Amino acid sequence: MTAWRLEWYRLVRTRRLLALVMVFAFFGFTAPVITAYMDQLVGAAGQGLVIQAPDPTPELAVGQFTSNASQIGVLVAIVVAAGALAFDARPELATFLRTRSGSIWQLILPRYVVSTLAIVAAFALGVLATWYETVVLIGAPDAAGMVVGTLLTGAYLAFAVAVTALATSLTRSVLTAVAVTVVVLLGLLVLSVVEALAPWLPSRLIGVLPGLAAGSDAGDHLRALATTVVVTPVLLLLTVRRLERREV
Repeated sequence: MTAWRLEWYRLVRTRRLLALVMVFAFFGFTAPVITAYMDQLVGAAGQGLVIQAPDPTPELAVGQFTSNASQIGVLVAIVVAAGALAFDARPELATFLRTRSGSIWQLILPRYVVSTLAIVAAFALGVLATWYETVVLIGAPDAAGMVVGTLLTGAYLAFAVAVTALATSLTRSVLTAVAVTVVVLLGLLVLSVVEALAPWLPSRLIGVLPGLAAGSDAGDHLRALATTVVVTPVLLLLTVRRLERREV
Protein backbone atom coordinates (compact mmCIF):
# COMPACT_ATOMS: atom_id res chain seq x y z
CA MET A 1 0.00 0.00 0.00
CA THR A 2 1.38 3.40 -0.97
CA ALA A 3 1.69 6.27 1.50
CA TRP A 4 -0.93 8.19 -0.49
CA ARG A 5 -3.52 5.44 -0.26
CA LEU A 6 -2.70 4.85 3.40
CA GLU A 7 -3.27 8.53 4.16
CA TRP A 8 -6.59 8.49 2.31
CA TYR A 9 -7.78 5.41 4.20
CA ARG A 10 -6.71 6.96 7.49
CA LEU A 11 -8.64 10.15 6.69
CA VAL A 12 -11.79 8.22 5.80
CA ARG A 13 -11.74 5.47 8.43
CA THR A 14 -11.04 7.83 11.33
CA ARG A 15 -14.07 9.86 10.14
CA ARG A 16 -11.97 13.03 9.93
CA LEU A 17 -13.16 13.55 6.36
CA LEU A 18 -16.76 13.17 7.55
CA ALA A 19 -16.15 15.76 10.28
CA LEU A 20 -14.79 18.25 7.74
CA VAL A 21 -17.70 17.76 5.36
CA MET A 22 -20.31 18.01 8.11
CA VAL A 23 -18.89 21.24 9.55
CA PHE A 24 -18.65 23.13 6.26
CA ALA A 25 -21.93 21.70 4.88
CA PHE A 26 -23.77 22.64 8.08
CA PHE A 27 -22.64 26.25 7.82
CA GLY A 28 -23.39 26.21 4.09
CA PHE A 29 -27.00 25.13 4.56
CA THR A 30 -27.75 27.25 7.64
CA ALA A 31 -26.10 30.59 6.79
CA PRO A 32 -28.61 31.61 4.07
CA VAL A 33 -31.53 30.47 6.24
CA ILE A 34 -30.32 32.58 9.16
CA THR A 35 -29.79 35.55 6.85
CA ALA A 36 -33.19 35.24 5.19
CA TYR A 37 -35.16 34.79 8.41
CA MET A 38 -33.07 36.82 10.84
CA ASP A 39 -36.01 39.00 11.95
CA GLN A 40 -38.23 36.02 12.73
CA LEU A 41 -35.46 34.06 14.47
CA VAL A 42 -34.46 36.97 16.68
CA GLY A 43 -38.09 37.73 17.45
CA ALA A 44 -38.79 34.12 18.44
CA ALA A 45 -35.66 33.91 20.59
CA GLY A 46 -36.25 37.30 22.18
CA GLN A 47 -39.90 36.63 23.12
CA GLY A 48 -41.34 39.57 21.20
CA LEU A 49 -38.17 41.64 21.07
CA VAL A 50 -38.17 43.58 17.77
CA ILE A 51 -34.82 44.02 16.01
CA GLN A 52 -34.60 45.49 12.53
CA ALA A 53 -32.13 43.32 10.63
CA PRO A 54 -30.80 44.50 7.26
CA ASP A 55 -32.61 43.24 4.18
CA PRO A 56 -31.21 39.83 3.21
CA THR A 57 -28.86 39.90 0.22
CA PRO A 58 -26.70 37.22 -1.42
CA GLU A 59 -23.61 39.04 -0.12
CA LEU A 60 -24.88 38.87 3.48
CA ALA A 61 -25.69 35.16 3.18
CA VAL A 62 -22.27 34.35 1.75
CA GLY A 63 -20.68 36.58 4.39
CA GLN A 64 -22.48 34.66 7.14
CA PHE A 65 -21.11 31.39 5.78
CA THR A 66 -17.61 32.82 5.39
CA SER A 67 -17.62 34.14 8.94
CA ASN A 68 -18.50 30.72 10.39
CA ALA A 69 -16.22 28.81 8.02
CA SER A 70 -13.22 31.06 8.70
CA GLN A 71 -13.54 30.53 12.45
CA ILE A 72 -14.91 27.13 13.47
CA GLY A 73 -14.35 25.56 10.06
CA VAL A 74 -10.70 26.57 9.85
CA LEU A 75 -10.13 25.45 13.46
CA VAL A 76 -11.50 21.98 12.68
CA ALA A 77 -9.35 21.90 9.54
CA ILE A 78 -6.23 22.75 11.56
CA VAL A 79 -6.99 19.99 14.10
CA VAL A 80 -7.44 17.44 11.30
CA ALA A 81 -4.24 18.54 9.56
CA ALA A 82 -2.22 18.55 12.80
CA GLY A 83 -3.42 15.03 13.59
CA ALA A 84 -2.12 13.85 10.23
CA LEU A 85 1.17 15.77 10.18
CA ALA A 86 2.32 15.31 13.80
CA PHE A 87 3.54 11.73 13.29
CA ASP A 88 6.36 12.37 15.76
CA ALA A 89 3.80 12.73 18.57
CA ARG A 90 4.10 8.99 19.19
CA PRO A 91 7.74 7.80 19.32
CA GLU A 92 6.89 4.21 18.34
CA LEU A 93 4.98 5.35 15.25
CA ALA A 94 7.65 7.89 14.39
CA THR A 95 10.38 5.24 14.54
CA PHE A 96 8.30 2.84 12.42
CA LEU A 97 7.60 5.45 9.73
CA ARG A 98 11.05 7.01 9.62
CA THR A 99 12.85 3.66 9.28
CA ARG A 100 10.64 2.65 6.35
CA SER A 101 10.72 5.89 4.37
CA GLY A 102 13.49 7.08 2.08
CA SER A 103 13.09 10.71 3.12
CA ILE A 104 10.96 13.01 5.25
CA TRP A 105 9.34 14.28 2.05
CA GLN A 106 7.78 10.84 1.59
CA LEU A 107 6.12 11.25 4.97
CA ILE A 108 5.12 14.90 4.75
CA LEU A 109 3.94 15.26 1.16
CA PRO A 110 1.12 12.64 1.18
CA ARG A 111 -0.15 13.93 4.52
CA TYR A 112 -0.04 17.56 3.38
CA VAL A 113 -1.61 16.99 -0.05
CA VAL A 114 -4.37 14.61 1.08
CA SER A 115 -5.28 16.77 4.08
CA THR A 116 -5.30 19.93 1.99
CA LEU A 117 -7.43 18.42 -0.77
CA ALA A 118 -9.92 17.08 1.78
CA ILE A 119 -10.19 20.45 3.53
CA VAL A 120 -10.57 22.41 0.29
CA ALA A 121 -13.13 19.92 -1.04
CA ALA A 122 -15.15 20.16 2.18
CA PHE A 123 -15.04 23.94 1.99
CA ALA A 124 -16.14 23.84 -1.67
CA LEU A 125 -19.10 21.65 -0.70
CA GLY A 126 -20.02 24.24 1.92
CA VAL A 127 -19.86 26.96 -0.73
CA LEU A 128 -22.11 24.92 -3.04
CA ALA A 129 -24.62 24.48 -0.23
CA THR A 130 -24.51 28.21 0.48
CA TRP A 131 -24.89 28.99 -3.20
CA TYR A 132 -27.94 26.72 -3.59
CA GLU A 133 -29.71 27.95 -0.46
CA THR A 134 -28.98 31.58 -1.31
CA VAL A 135 -30.44 31.22 -4.80
CA VAL A 136 -33.57 29.55 -3.40
CA LEU A 137 -34.19 31.92 -0.48
CA ILE A 138 -32.67 35.27 -1.42
CA GLY A 139 -31.24 35.57 -4.92
CA ALA A 140 -28.31 34.57 -7.07
CA PRO A 141 -24.81 35.73 -6.11
CA ASP A 142 -22.26 36.51 -8.81
CA ALA A 143 -21.35 33.10 -10.25
CA ALA A 144 -17.83 34.00 -11.40
CA GLY A 145 -17.14 35.68 -8.07
CA MET A 146 -18.23 32.57 -6.18
CA VAL A 147 -15.88 30.36 -8.20
CA VAL A 148 -12.91 32.72 -7.93
CA GLY A 149 -13.59 33.33 -4.23
CA THR A 150 -13.64 29.58 -3.59
CA LEU A 151 -10.30 29.13 -5.36
CA LEU A 152 -8.69 32.01 -3.47
CA THR A 153 -9.97 30.70 -0.15
CA GLY A 154 -8.66 27.27 -1.12
CA ALA A 155 -5.22 28.82 -1.55
CA TYR A 156 -5.46 30.27 1.95
CA LEU A 157 -6.50 26.88 3.38
CA ALA A 158 -3.45 25.28 1.70
CA PHE A 159 -1.32 27.96 3.35
CA ALA A 160 -2.95 27.29 6.74
CA VAL A 161 -2.15 23.56 6.43
CA ALA A 162 1.47 24.45 5.59
CA VAL A 163 1.62 26.60 8.74
CA THR A 164 0.26 23.61 10.65
CA ALA A 165 2.96 21.42 9.16
CA LEU A 166 5.67 23.83 10.30
CA ALA A 167 4.08 23.96 13.76
CA THR A 168 4.33 20.16 14.05
CA SER A 169 8.05 20.48 13.37
CA LEU A 170 8.36 22.92 16.29
CA THR A 171 6.55 20.71 18.79
CA ARG A 172 5.63 17.03 19.09
CA SER A 173 2.24 17.69 20.69
CA VAL A 174 -0.80 17.85 18.41
CA LEU A 175 -2.60 20.29 20.69
CA THR A 176 0.42 22.57 20.95
CA ALA A 177 0.82 22.51 17.17
CA VAL A 178 -2.83 23.53 16.83
CA ALA A 179 -2.32 26.36 19.31
CA VAL A 180 0.82 27.59 17.53
CA THR A 181 -0.99 27.57 14.18
CA VAL A 182 -3.96 29.48 15.55
CA VAL A 183 -1.65 32.11 17.07
CA VAL A 184 0.21 32.54 13.77
CA LEU A 185 -3.00 32.87 11.74
CA LEU A 186 -4.49 35.31 14.25
CA GLY A 187 -1.22 37.25 14.21
CA LEU A 188 -1.54 37.68 10.46
CA LEU A 189 -5.06 39.04 10.94
CA VAL A 190 -3.70 41.56 13.44
CA LEU A 191 -0.99 42.58 10.98
CA SER A 192 -3.68 43.33 8.41
CA VAL A 193 -4.42 46.58 10.25
CA VAL A 194 -1.16 47.87 8.73
CA GLU A 195 -2.34 49.29 5.42
CA ALA A 196 0.97 48.75 3.65
CA LEU A 197 1.03 45.04 4.56
CA ALA A 198 -2.66 44.15 4.27
CA PRO A 199 -2.80 43.64 0.47
CA TRP A 200 0.12 41.18 0.66
CA LEU A 201 -0.95 39.00 3.57
CA PRO A 202 -2.37 35.50 2.93
CA SER A 203 -5.00 36.17 5.59
CA ARG A 204 -6.64 38.61 3.16
CA LEU A 205 -7.84 35.63 1.11
CA ILE A 206 -10.00 34.10 3.84
CA GLY A 207 -12.54 36.90 3.63
CA VAL A 208 -12.74 37.55 -0.10
CA LEU A 209 -15.77 35.39 -0.91
CA PRO A 210 -18.59 37.79 0.13
CA GLY A 211 -17.13 40.72 -1.80
CA LEU A 212 -16.54 38.65 -4.91
CA ALA A 213 -20.06 37.23 -4.63
CA ALA A 214 -21.24 40.83 -4.83
CA GLY A 215 -19.23 41.41 -8.00
CA SER A 216 -16.06 43.10 -6.72
CA ASP A 217 -12.79 42.92 -8.67
CA ALA A 218 -10.69 39.81 -8.01
CA GLY A 219 -7.57 41.68 -9.11
CA ASP A 220 -7.45 43.38 -5.71
CA HIS A 221 -6.36 40.06 -4.18
CA LEU A 222 -3.57 39.08 -6.58
CA ARG A 223 -0.81 40.35 -4.30
CA ALA A 224 -2.10 38.24 -1.40
CA LEU A 225 -2.36 35.25 -3.72
CA ALA A 226 1.21 35.77 -4.92
CA THR A 227 2.48 35.85 -1.34
CA THR A 228 0.52 32.71 -0.49
CA VAL A 229 1.83 30.80 -3.52
CA VAL A 230 5.42 31.72 -2.69
CA VAL A 231 5.30 31.23 1.08
CA THR A 232 3.42 27.89 1.19
CA PRO A 233 6.17 25.74 -0.39
CA VAL A 234 8.78 27.59 1.68
CA LEU A 235 6.92 26.59 4.85
CA LEU A 236 6.88 22.96 3.69
CA LEU A 237 10.60 23.09 2.92
CA LEU A 238 11.34 24.48 6.40
CA THR A 239 9.14 21.74 7.89
CA VAL A 240 11.10 19.00 6.16
CA ARG A 241 14.47 20.55 7.09
CA ARG A 242 13.49 20.73 10.76
CA LEU A 243 12.07 17.19 10.86
CA GLU A 244 15.21 15.82 9.21
CA ARG A 245 17.28 17.20 12.09
CA ARG A 246 14.90 16.06 14.81
CA GLU A 247 15.92 13.07 16.93
CA VAL A 248 13.12 10.62 17.66
